[in-house]
This record gives sequence, structure tokens and C-alpha cells, in this order.
Amino acid sequence: MHLLIPAASGIEAAVKREIERLGLGHAPAIRGRLEVEGGWDTVARLNVFLRAGERVLIALSSFRAETFDDLFEGIRAIPWEEFFTPHTRILLDGKSYRSKLAAVKASGGVAKKAILRRLSEKLHVRTFDERGERAVVGISLFEDVATVTLDTSGDGLHKRGYRVLTYDAPLRETTAAAIIEDSFYRREKAFADPLCGSGTLPIEAVLYARSVAPGRARSFDFTRWKCAPQGVLGRAREEAAAGEYRGEIAPVYASDISAEAVSIAREHARRAGVEGDIRFSVCDMRTFSAPERWGVLACNPPYGERLERGEDLFPLYRGLAETFRSLPDWSAYILSAYEGAERALGRPDKRRILYNANLKCSLLSYFGKKPDIAR
Repeated sequence: MHLLIPAASGIEAAVKREIERLGLGHAPAIRGRLEVEGGWDTVARLNVFLRAGERVLIALSSFRAETFDDLFEGIRAIPWEEFFTPHTRILLDGKSYRSKLAAVKASGGVAKKAILRRLSEKLHVRTFDERGERAVVGISLFEDVATVTLDTSGDGLHKRGYRVLTYDAPLRETTAAAIIEDSFYRREKAFADPLCGSGTLPIEAVLYARSVAPGRARSFDFTRWKCAPQGVLGRAREEAAAGEYRGEIAPVYASDISAEAVSIAREHARRAGVEGDIRFSVCDMRTFSAPERWGVLACNPPYGERLERGEDLFPLYRGLAETFRSLPDWSAYILSAYEGAERALGRPDKRRILYNANLKCSLLSYFGKKPDIAR
């Protein structure tokens, strides 16, 4: 099967490295989707192991569609009977860019009719109760070419299952994982987030350090389809369990000035199974310190758009700069959409554009001294 892994803008390279580590070879990225060839075992492994990828899609067909008739016939030609039953709950997800078929909702209606027509003809049924397993069909129209996909993941891969409590402006788990993947963090180094909020960065850091597959305990839509062989998810979970690291790791610090935030972060860490690896504290980030010489500081401070209602954040960012400069051999990674961030923090060694909750952000990287340990 031809598989597509969507990735948020700016983190495609992190997903590509993950795919390569899984032994799946070169994965070209086209319009924000990485492409991989593989069978159902590959589908299961990608869903279980990927940290920064958003979903795992099966690419079913690609064809030119300038009219609704073109779209109907192209979708009707796909062998849906191999995937669906009369009970499958079929959902449509569409988008259109620079195409004549710009009405996404209308295109979805045409696609649904084409799928049901095909199923009616091949399964010899007239009614569909749609009370069974979920299947999300994607219709992407780009320059009058329709790409049809089937979503094997169901809920997005960022939904690890541990983040159940709400706190202001949380960082998406896949974005946090990409930041850690691209950083100098390794289990031999300390890690700190002095503005931890709901705890996503330190939790993802421990999962990374211990080689814990983020999807090891969750379910995926493809396992309920009649076409998916039994046992593939179980094998992927066994591989994940065998690869976990259970030895010592360097300290991981999570602190915040808000006691509520730290309480939420602790609960999320407990649900993720990593509470024992994280040292929580309630403190002002300006007072943070650590005895370890080598480490990585990563955080997602307030941007101003949603949290501070236009309040000047410059003093907060200046204080953050003083904190990580008090750790001269550490590296720091600051994700922010605040326009004054670089002015307050200083010129970074590397700057990259990422998106968090549809906000254009800069990931500012400040490199510390290279440690006398293996990366």
C-alpha cells in the first residue's frame, strides 16, 4: 500500500527521521505529507511508534476531477467493498485548493454517494445502517487533481491519552515531540521546562528518553475494518514493549509559577506512566536552577495572543533569557509567536518556523557547549 503521513509545517524532517529509524527507508515529503510503502504491519508500526506525525493514511487513488461527474466516477472506481461493510460509519474529510471544485461540502456529498453506489453494486445491498466501525475518507483537491485517502488512525496521533485536563494554550503533543527530536536532548542529559503548563514537553521528553512508543496503549480505526489482518497491532505493541529503556536517565525538571498548572502536569505525567521520572516544583522560572552541567531547556512561554491580552511580555522573556544563561553549558529551545521574543532572548543560533494551534511561531535555538558524553 502507498501510505501518507501528514506532518505539521516545519516538522517534516523530524517525522522523516522517525520513519528512517523504523527501517522504512527514504520518505519523500510532498505538500506536507511523507510517503511510505508498506503493508498492514507497516500501518500498525507507524501508528504505534510515530511521535511527530499526525496520522497514517492509505492513498487509494489519484485522478483528475474538474467536475462533479469526474469526482463521482473516480471515487466509484475505488474497490470500497474490500474495506467497508454495510454497517461501516463512513465520514468525509475534504479540502480544496486552486481547483474548480471549490465547494468542499458539496464534493463530500458527491463522494459519499459514489461510495454507497459502489458498495450497493458489489455487496448487493440497498440499505446502510452505518452503526458499525468508523472510517474517515479524505478527499483532497489540488489543482483539479483529487487524492482519495483512508485514515487508519482515527483520532489524531497527538492524542496519546494522557492529557485529559485543560489548561491555557496547551502545546500539541506532536509539536512537542518534534522539538525534542530536533534538539540535543538525550537521556544522559538533564531536561527542564520552567514554564511547564500542562506538562507536555517534559512528558514527551521522558517518553523519548525511555523509547516509549506514544501509541502503545491506544486504539486505531483500522483494527476494526474487515480487511485488516488480526494480530498486526499486537505485534507492533510487542515490538514497542521490547524496545523500552528501563535504566537510569538524567533528571527531568518541570516547574511553573502556577500551582494549578503543576498539579495538572503531575496528573498527566501519572497517566502517561512517567510521574516518577519528573521532578515537579512550583516556582517562578526566574529562580530555576539545576546542578547538572549539561542539559536542555525547552519551553513554550505565553505569546500574548491568547493569554496576556496584549500585556507587554518583554520582562517575562528577559527573565527567561537570564534563566537559561545561568546554565551556560545547556542548550535552550524556545517556541513563541511573541514578536519581541528574539529581542528579549538574544539572537539564536538557529531559527525555524513552526505552527502551534494554527499560530505561526518561531523555534529559537540556543546551543550550549558540547558535553563530554555520547549524544
